[in-house]
Amino acid sequence: MPAKISKPFALILIFAFLFSACQTSSQTDTPVSPPVGGTGGGSPTPVFTPIPPAARTLNICLGDTPNTLYPLGGPNGAARSVLSAIYDGPFDLLNYQYQPVTLTKMPSLADGDAQVNTVSVGRGDEVQNAAGDLVLLDAGARVRPAGCRADNCVVTFDGNNPISMDYMFVQFKFKPGLRWSDGTPLTAEDSVYAFEVASDDATPGTKYIIERTRTYEAADDVTVQWWGKPGFVDPTYYTNFWAPLPKHIWAQFSAKDLLTSDISARTPMGNGAYVIKTWTDTEIRLTKNTNYFRAVEGLPHFDELVFHITPDADTALSALIEGRCDLIDSSVHLDAHTSLLLEMRRTGQLRALFGETPTMEWLALGVNPASYDDAYDPNVQRDRPDFFGDPRLRVAIAQCLDRQKVVDTVLYGLVPVPDTYISASHPSHATGLPIYTFNPVAGMSALNNLGWSDHDNNPSTPRVARGVDRVPPNTKLIINYITTSATQRRQVSEILVQSLTQCGIGLSTTYSPQLDFYAEGPSGPLFGRKFDLAEFAMSTFSFLPPCERFTSAEIPTALNQWIGTNVSGYKNPIFDSACLA
Repeated sequence: MPAKISKPFALILIFAFLFSACQTSSQTDTPVSPPVGGTGGGSPTPVFTPIPPAARTLNICLGDTPNTLYPLGGPNGAARSVLSAIYDGPFDLLNYQYQPVTLTKMPSLADGDAQVNTVSVGRGDEVQNAAGDLVLLDAGARVRPAGCRADNCVVTFDGNNPISMDYMFVQFKFKPGLRWSDGTPLTAEDSVYAFEVASDDATPGTKYIIERTRTYEAADDVTVQWWGKPGFVDPTYYTNFWAPLPKHIWAQFSAKDLLTSDISARTPMGNGAYVIKTWTDTEIRLTKNTNYFRAVEGLPHFDELVFHITPDADTALSALIEGRCDLIDSSVHLDAHTSLLLEMRRTGQLRALFGETPTMEWLALGVNPASYDDAYDPNVQRDRPDFFGDPRLRVAIAQCLDRQKVVDTVLYGLVPVPDTYISASHPSHATGLPIYTFNPVAGMSALNNLGWSDHDNNPSTPRVARGVDRVPPNTKLIINYITTSATQRRQVSEILVQSLTQCGIGLSTTYSPQLDFYAEGPSGPLFGRKFDLAEFAMSTFSFLPPCERFTSAEIPTALNQWIGTNVSGYKNPIFDSACLA
């Protein structure tokens, strides 16, 4: 799990809203028989004994047994759902906007609780260089001086004269009155303790931000301050906060022991709406946390939360229909039941909620395969003809792809066809972009203009090159399409192959085992950049658009041990600079 913000904490608002929305009408007092007699000789005074409201329980079908409830132990999806009820804050990401939960506000440069300052550095100081790596400053190091955000202002350190570089300062403040579930005040020291545990080599997760942190300390009981190292200017500085851990309970254990200790992995102490009561093979039962900081608001509305471990989707649906579960958690894999869920929603049998995930299905074009790294030579047999070097061909292929049919049939019309690599709902999404909808007439016209001839007037046979730039004459337009053998990938590929064939593009489809498909380069077809078309999924967990995935530096090559996300080999210096800025 990332060290900056624990995934479980990002889910708590979903639960908070859910609990707020599930209120029932208030109980009414019920009269009981009055006592015999009375006072003053008048009629007996009726005595009303209120009946306490019945305990309210929310039953949730959980798709797996949590592997751990230790927030820094790499919890699986089921564990994160449970943890979202045990912990709250420090902030949530909703509609691409960070919302403070246990913090008073999100730090900002405009308000001064985040700052970009300068410091003088010299030989031997640790800085982040222009390539983004941490180095000890020495002669020849290329760094960004203060105010520099682009490649054209990078300087080379001469080894003698100090350089002024930027560093960041960020301050976070807790809301007052936060307590752990045992009533102990939650303080800034608990966040510093979490940073120390996350920094330990025994704790799994990325150390990227930790390594670029110069100081992380408590200024007082409710204030935490973060200083970055020189040269590191973080666009998501406002997330450089470590969610608190109960130092007063866990400090007696080493970071390694916390991974397996029951006190952290099975019954962790949190600050959220619920506390663990019992955990058996079939269920995890939680009870209301009376020290929850939102208890004054009447939250949570349920007295108990019961997670029923139900891995089988059919069993979970039966439990929902029969009333044994009120909710089915997203950890239950319901993909194969989408049509059933839609029909049951239409008939009012259940409420099914569908939303975007941070995963997009890609069809990558092998613009620059690895065999081109030592220059493309059309006369060398190992160099595939340069089909995709001309962007006009890439546009023609896009026009020959019936992506809307994929959405309508494979994805039940629940998502739009994307027009770029970030969601249309993202605040950074650009408008006015050219959109390449399915238009085989336009696609075939473009192919003709490029010299790809339909020589036999039969679209079902591959076109041939007649004067195509960088492609030998009479080369057939036959391209290889590789993907995994997953059912959904087969369904998608069949639709796209059929639509490409209508334009006279020949396809040779290969369904590869997952381990082979994603194998490291140079042998693996994807990261070894040995494909024409490759279909795969790519997830984005960052708030910022992942433009770096398409930069030249992300091309997997022998020089970087075949590590990188730009498997197409796309190169554009203007794009590189724009992404860096």
